[in-house]
Amino acid sequence: MLRVAVVGSGPSGVYAAQTLVQQREVPGVRVDVLDRLPCPYGLVRYGVAPDHEKIKSLQGSLRTVLEDERIRFLGNVEVGGERLTTARLLELYHAVVYCVGAARDRLLGIPGEELAGVHSATAFVSWYSAHPDATAEDFGLAGVRSAVVIGAGNVAVDVTRILARGVAELRPTDMPEPALGALAGSGIREVAMVARRGPSQGRFTTKELRELGTLPGVDTQVRAAELALDPAYADPAAAAALPAVNRRNVEVLRDWTTHGREAGARRITLRFFLRPVEVLGDADGRVTGVRFERTAPDGRGGVTGTGVHEDIEAQLVLRSVGYQGVPLPGLPFDAARGTVPHAGGRVLRDGRASVGEYVAGWIKRGPTGVIGTNRPCAKETASSLLQDAAALARRALPADPLDALRAAGLSPVPWPGWLAIETAESALGRSLGRRSVKIPDWPTLLAAAATATGDEPAW
Repeated sequence: MLRVAVVGSGPSGVYAAQTLVQQREVPGVRVDVLDRLPCPYGLVRYGVAPDHEKIKSLQGSLRTVLEDERIRFLGNVEVGGERLTTARLLELYHAVVYCVGAARDRLLGIPGEELAGVHSATAFVSWYSAHPDATAEDFGLAGVRSAVVIGAGNVAVDVTRILARGVAELRPTDMPEPALGALAGSGIREVAMVARRGPSQGRFTTKELRELGTLPGVDTQVRAAELALDPAYADPAAAAALPAVNRRNVEVLRDWTTHGREAGARRITLRFFLRPVEVLGDADGRVTGVRFERTAPDGRGGVTGTGVHEDIEAQLVLRSVGYQGVPLPGLPFDAARGTVPHAGGRVLRDGRASVGEYVAGWIKRGPTGVIGTNRPCAKETASSLLQDAAALARRALPADPLDALRAAGLSPVPWPGWLAIETAESALGRSLGRRSVKIPDWPTLLAAAATATGDEPAW
């Protein structure tokens, strides 16, 4: 039997586990899927906006994989700390696949970024998604009239939409009660989503973009003069040469310039060709706005500054300019790329493949692609591991690694513990007159998991 640990239970980890147990070339593979959190599904649970039910429904297919008898979920297991080093983990398994994502957001690197009221979109998403590591704050929404979201990807679109949505549309979701209450009391009336390049270079998908134009009671605006700065917007031939998603985005934005909507209680404005150069603040150290420099296409796919500046008022600024991988103690790390060096998913140490160590997902390729991109990425890594299986399986292992994890002072949450958390969240929702509502803190999650009956079978 080949015993494999997959670290991370998001899509890349689940797809890696699925590939390993469903293939036929190497029989008898057993996989433990370990996660630092007591809950599975990674960014599908903690990164997908609560009002995107269709995407969140992917949890159902991930669940089916994790319920396979050849796969065992063990939450509340942190790898890389004193209790469980990467070296010790490799002693317990023939192979380890690290699918730990890219947990850190990128900074803007401009003056004033440290002011109160400036946050990463990552932190905001974690808060309204009930991530147990999220800070217990309300982002000062009651005192916010105008917000600026810096970025042009789907995360920027998500946080813009959540800020502008009415609470009546969020109440049916699983958003935690504190976040729902803070958004209900929000004073926000204006949200500006600002990109340093043009509409043809936006990284959002068309479905998410269109959704901004259909929010009840929200007026969505663009400025035709800014769109016209983009050569692919002004020139039909250039627009036709764009990738399909970018071409559709341009068409949606073009339509917004000609079809007015009734003014709503809140307004979203999409701004283009503006680069943030300074966050402005008051004497109390709170943000009051962002200073942008007008940019222009440089003819090489990038932009250049024009020296013309514009200030946009804001009492809340969310930066959404990408993610970065973070080092995991015990694994090599390429700081420039934010990834673990690898060849076909095999971890490289000093340029040579490290026996039994593999990577998949964002920590392998960087924060690119959509959820489905993780499937071929994970299959490539699993293929490399299976090619090495005969040599890996020769090594004798200790008894069931679950016993070793507990002996090290860890308290793994097995699948029945996660099911108990689900039951507790359903009960919480009923008590609030809502559907299932996420539990947002560690103590309550672990207390719910502890009510589980049954355990995972020993191997």
